[in-house]
Amino acid sequence: MAFVLSLLMALVLVSYGPGGSLGCDLSQNHVLLGRKNLKLLGQMTRLSPHSCLQDRKDFGLPQEMVEGGQLQKDQAVSVLHEMLQQSFNLFHTERSSAAWDTTLLEQLRTGLHQQLDDLDACLGQVMGKEDSDLGRMGPTLTVKKYFQRIHVYLQEKEYSDCAWEIVQVEMMRALSSISRLQKRLRKMGGNLNSP
Repeated sequence: MAFVLSLLMALVLVSYGPGGSLGCDLSQNHVLLGRKNLKLLGQMTRLSPHSCLQDRKDFGLPQEMVEGGQLQKDQAVSVLHEMLQQSFNLFHTERSSAAWDTTLLEQLRTGLHQQLDDLDACLGQVMGKEDSDLGRMGPTLTVKKYFQRIHVYLQEKEYSDCAWEIVQVEMMRALSSISRLQKRLRKMGGNLNSP
């Protein structure tokens, strides 16, 4: 399991490419923050993954939806924002403070918050009055349900150390998907309001 975690971390770091623009002036800093957040999350491991094998769970990361070509630009920005917001919320709970090194956790929270701030301008560009319910349906709702499964799992496991370790590995997968979604958006380029 340690090898798998190391391999996952290496693949995630390799998947980051040079920064670009989403057509809403996301800076290179946004990409660098994503790398830093992933690295911080990798450093937060406290237990040997082998000791938590009995607690493994498939949370149903909507990877195909997030990484595939199924989303239009406005949906992709909304999903990206929702994934960052839900990640921030997960790591901003009182229970997460008890689970991890507070210095690393605070740095992760700050990085996620900065990414959200960067993305807010993009979200404003794509969310018009006709799209006001975009966050309550479709792909964004799928992301919310995914994070709800994570919260339920933590409750069922009574926020045990192993449960948090499993969630940490899962969040590395989620942040990796966020990275690939950002790449896809950069490839779309241009005006985010175009079809």
